[in-house]
Amino acid sequence: MATRQQIAQALIARHGTTYAEEAGIRLRDAPSPLYQLLVLSTLLSARIGADIAVAAARELFGAGYRTPAAMRDASWQDRVDALGRGHYRRYDERTSTMLGMGADLVLERWKGDLRRLHAEAGGADEVARLLQLVPGIGPTGASIFCREVQGVWTDLAPYVDQRTAKGAEAIGLPSSPGELSKLAGDGDLPRLVAGCVRASLSKGVAEDVRD
Repeated sequence: MATRQQIAQALIARHGTTYAEEAGIRLRDAPSPLYQLLVLSTLLSARIGADIAVAAARELFGAGYRTPAAMRDASWQDRVDALGRGHYRRYDERTSTMLGMGADLVLERWKGDLRRLHAEAGGADEVARLLQLVPGIGPTGASIFCREVQGVWTDLAPYVDQRTAKGAEAIGLPSSPGELSKLAGDGDLPRLVAGCVRASLSKGVAEDVRD
């Protein structure tokens, strides 16, 4: 039977690609990639497949909407069209409106730089609260953002939300943040968390990493 460490390493290797990586975001502590993660978190918040949300994010970024200023300056229809190319059609019009409003808020409150939000916050709970000021970001979107950004904003780590904990338990890993983080190698906690999220969504992941 595989040990916890072996399960964790298999999970990272086989299922540990973060949503940011899938969307082509080279995540670092800089305004553009942090904003792109916010956009991706918004798209992932809807009741739609993660693959479609990721595809829609890639279309938006490919169209040049990688900063809040570019998102704000794009027409509502241009944003709708980009979302449609990613097959994000069920929520395209509403999401286009929210992305425009969210870009305005990020520009007005944090001068287009989410590092200012980080500096304003006092820990993960406060980061999550401030993120929910952005139209389209609720608890789910805030959790997605915090899960992925903890590798960059290391003071948030170890960040383990309910979905991560559920996935960890499904594959026999500890669900507590401290214990789970011990199983991740240096810098691999976001990938281990990503794998746990996938395990919470697919029984096949649990079967795969236990082999």
